[in-house]
Amino acid sequence: MTTAPAPPGATPLLEARNLVKHFPITTGIIFQHRIGAVKAVDDVSFGVTAGETLGIVGETGCGKSTTARLLVRLLDPTAGSVLFQGEDIGERKGAGLKALHREMQMVFQDPYSSLNPRKTVGSIIAEPFAIHGLHKGQGERKRRVQGLMDRVGLNPEHYNRYPHEFSGGQRQRIGVARAVALEPKVLIADEPVSALDVSIQAQVLNLLKRLQREMGLTLIFIAHDLSVVRHMCDRVAVMYLGKIVELASNEALYGSPRHPYTGALLSAVPVPDPRGGKRERALLSGDVPSPANPPPACRFHTRCPKVQERCRTEEPLLDGNGSGSQVACHFPLTRAEVELMLPAALTGAQVSSST
Repeated sequence: MTTAPAPPGATPLLEARNLVKHFPITTGIIFQHRIGAVKAVDDVSFGVTAGETLGIVGETGCGKSTTARLLVRLLDPTAGSVLFQGEDIGERKGAGLKALHREMQMVFQDPYSSLNPRKTVGSIIAEPFAIHGLHKGQGERKRRVQGLMDRVGLNPEHYNRYPHEFSGGQRQRIGVARAVALEPKVLIADEPVSALDVSIQAQVLNLLKRLQREMGLTLIFIAHDLSVVRHMCDRVAVMYLGKIVELASNEALYGSPRHPYTGALLSAVPVPDPRGGKRERALLSGDVPSPANPPPACRFHTRCPKVQERCRTEEPLLDGNGSGSQVACHFPLTRAEVELMLPAALTGAQVSSST
């Protein structure tokens, strides 16, 4: 597969090369036999430069969260590699892997299950310091934790409270404080606002943007809400059934999508402008196929409105058009087709709802 690199002329801080993650399907209780595999991530490549925000979007089950866990070595890949500052992190073990987690941290989707209910907020945020042996003085560690709480918008006086005493938005702030405690270079946010109310979503998103500016973070932002991704990201990768089908800059993707799947996602977004004009919505037929038995060749061909015989026999490679935009499609959308589906996007109207 053609690698989806970082922007031209830029050296990636974090790079995924042909990442594959298959989860085995087994039968039997005592003597288990493998009868297949769930192909959660299948040959995914991209690069992220220092200070950049890369968004990863797609339907539920497309492999977004599995990709995130592969990047921080919470899962080991079936094949492929992840490079951090040019080094293959798959070679790291023990102390080396522990040191890596000082440089790369993750904010999880569920603010309720990602915090230990038996620990106080102070001990949760201080845990990275305890693991890495930093700020050993009890008074110093407490001051650092309270400083982090204040930085993410929490009351430092609530240091000794437990997670159940906080709202969902406050719990997610606790998770953010824990993730940035070691001042990492890379922060991976796995749908950090999907479980929150809309008003709270904006607060958490603005917090992430501010921390990125202040700390120089490189951010990988995973979401299914296209308006959130447009607000947060410099480039966007669209995933479908374990593969990246389109990777482009924010402006290119929302102004002129090339893959039919991307066009369908954007055409389903309501535009809050009565003058947006008439448009034809691209309604996808059928359900998402099982990742345990994905369609051959182009995985989107069973639902694609532009499908032709070539799509059923030849897999499209992620290829560019000279503008930095890359698409894995034999018959990408034409400008006329985009104008029918997305007149508002082409005129620069703000997309403002989830798919």
